[in-house]
Amino acid sequence: MAGEKRAYPLRISADVLEGVQRWADDELRSANAQIEYVLREALRKAGRWQRDGAPSPPPADAEKKS
Repeated sequence: MAGEKRAYPLRISADVLEGVQRWADDELRSANAQIEYVLREALRKAGRWQRDGAPSPPPADAEKKS
């Protein structure tokens, strides 16, 4: 499943999309690639992404405390 691409409709405000497009242009990416990059980095920083591309299990502190 790693590397498999799936289409997903995304509703996004025009202002946010314009900002993403400017950022993507600066980094020579498409807006779609920029959104994927930002999401992947956020997942990695949150400990929810592994290098091989498979999602990691949620961090232990994210479990509900009873």
